Amino acid sequence: MFGGHESIETKPNPIRFHAVTLATFFGASAAPTPLYRIYQEYFAVSPVLITVIFAVYAFALLCALLVAGSISDHLGRRPVIFAALILEIVAMGLFVVASGPSWLIAARIVQGLATGIAGASIGAALVDVDRAKGQLVNSIAPLSGMAVGAIGTSALIQYGPFPLHLVYAILLVAFIVQAAAIWATGETGGTRPGVWGSLKPRVAIPPQVRRSLSLVTPINIANWTLGGFYLSLVPSLVVSTTGNHAPLTGGSVVTALMVAGATAVYLRRSKSAMANLGFGTLATTLGILTVVAGVHLGSVPLLLAGTVLTGAGFGTNFLGSIGTIMPLAKADERAELLSAFYIQSYLAFSLPAIVAGFLAKSLGYQLTTDIYATAIILVTVAGLFGLRAERAKAVRLAA
Repeated sequence: MFGGHESIETKPNPIRFHAVTLATFFGASAAPTPLYRIYQEYFAVSPVLITVIFAVYAFALLCALLVAGSISDHLGRRPVIFAALILEIVAMGLFVVASGPSWLIAARIVQGLATGIAGASIGAALVDVDRAKGQLVNSIAPLSGMAVGAIGTSALIQYGPFPLHLVYAILLVAFIVQAAAIWATGETGGTRPGVWGSLKPRVAIPPQVRRSLSLVTPINIANWTLGGFYLSLVPSLVVSTTGNHAPLTGGSVVTALMVAGATAVYLRRSKSAMANLGFGTLATTLGILTVVAGVHLGSVPLLLAGTVLTGAGFGTNFLGSIGTIMPLAKADERAELLSAFYIQSYLAFSLPAIVAGFLAKSLGYQLTTDIYATAIILVTVAGLFGLRAERAKAVRLAA
């Protein structure tokens, strides 16, 4: 049935390699975050352009998911992961030689394409090897990688030489090693015809899922808007409101969001979707209020404490949103439903971040934070109440 398919038993179990590679891709995606403030000063660019540099990554990743998301089903996992690694090597090279914002935009576009292709193909390979463990790794590895990427870059900026280049040089070497090592792992998938047809973007929401997706949409949009705000502007926000210029401080705040999110996903993986959304909404609300207090008081400890709570809500709301819609889809509907879900998610991740850049430029970081905090809390709480009202209505109808 499959051509050119090498059994995964002929080579060592590749799940660890794929987990590390996936984490490295997402670690590289977070590496520019602590550098945005330095780029702002070094290249004399505005907060708006910084958020554009951030957002083009998300747009490119989204395009890659839509166009090449299922290409590894046709060509095999290893060749597609290898191609993503080559693209990522090019992106790291562009970062190393970057001499202005146009170079950074080009690097982020290439990086977004590479990460989108890698995320889909490595994610599929992980599930090929072990369905349950693969799904867990797919949830935790990106957040863990982003945490290491943010804190590692911050440490290299603060204590290492060549702050604009060193982290990318290290990642460049790491991706070259992984590109060579991928061929020592077993192929977990197979090949089948239809590769050109698979490149046609397809998005479909099964009829039985539409109502649930519409109800969970406010929570999901607010959740990813929060993530985009953190990854684009928080290091600059920390400097602006606390006066603390140490790169590790801003990096620690971003890292706290990712670590708390990954921990929450792991600890609450067996809870129901509704329970996770309830917990996530409460944690996000309390966390954001604490972050706002930290911004107004200029307190780094409050910012960190609030971010840990917010991160727990971020991870749990993501888990609850996926858990609300995916069980309703049939096996052959899941890939296209996930594509639709990620379109919504990455648009919320990128577009509001650009708006935040405009607001930060005209109103300042503190007032921008207040506006975003209010909007995220209101939309998240409204979404939860809508879900609970629908659930109560379903119980009444059943009775």
